[in-house]
Amino acid sequence: MKKDGFTDTRKPPLIELRLWRQFLAVAEELHFSRAALRLNMTQPPLTQAIAQLEAALGLKLFDRTKRSVQLTVAGAALVPEVRDLLARAAALPVFARASADGEAGRLRLAFVSTVGFDLLPRWVRSFREQNPKVQLELIEATGDVQLEALGRGEIDAGFILHSPGFAPAGLTCQRIARDTLVVAVPEQSQLATTTPLTLKDLLDQPLVIFPRRILPSLYDAIFAMYHAAGYLPQVAQEAIQMQTIVNLVSAGIGVAWVPDSVRQFQRPGVVYRALDAAKGRAVPGCETSLVWSAGAASPALLRFMAFATG
Repeated sequence: MKKDGFTDTRKPPLIELRLWRQFLAVAEELHFSRAALRLNMTQPPLTQAIAQLEAALGLKLFDRTKRSVQLTVAGAALVPEVRDLLARAAALPVFARASADGEAGRLRLAFVSTVGFDLLPRWVRSFREQNPKVQLELIEATGDVQLEALGRGEIDAGFILHSPGFAPAGLTCQRIARDTLVVAVPEQSQLATTTPLTLKDLLDQPLVIFPRRILPSLYDAIFAMYHAAGYLPQVAQEAIQMQTIVNLVSAGIGVAWVPDSVRQFQRPGVVYRALDAAKGRAVPGCETSLVWSAGAASPALLRFMAFATG
């Protein structure tokens, strides 16, 4: 099939930016001599370049007479696209330097729900204001899901909750925050007002807790606390999200050990209590860390870490 006297081969041609710049100059000037002057070249090579471009595309871009040069319908349609193409091409070196410095690019961050109560909202707002060219993608996921996603390269880093000293194999771990565990108790329970509140007061209470697979280090630390006191926890219900755990406590199903930051989640029917440190056994702490595959920190991730820990 032929279009405007040219054979349409249906094979997308590879066209140099140089030809597109020359096309745009002629399209804007509608005069070959002026366009050649603008391009710091003579007219014959410019005429040949446009003919080369038209041949590559298989269609006419200009209607030419001895007195005028006009764009064809196809030529006119190309003008805004070519302007955009050249502008984006001109911006590529700046973008490449910004990406190398972590000022641009994409950062895929996963997080557990406890980070979303306080730390993450503040960080995200400020980081986006300071780094508007970094495309920040946030994915809420439990720790076990994050570790699998890191292994598959589906996320760049993740915020996980764990007991102190926990270090995931094959990952770099940067501690972001330390927290203490408090106990969430039903508001109507006597435990809501018992003073001082000790571990002994809680040992016989049914427990609402997360499954071990999603937070093994902290799960084991809580169970070790009960075992050291000679008790086996009575697990009444397991739930994945901290919000769900607190909601189950409000329903009177049991008590729950949660990071102190969960106090931000004010649920009617729930009271958060800290144990008396001077009485009974010590309550395990917890930490929030940013983890990523060893040796795979992107410039954007390094910039975020510097921001979060600065």
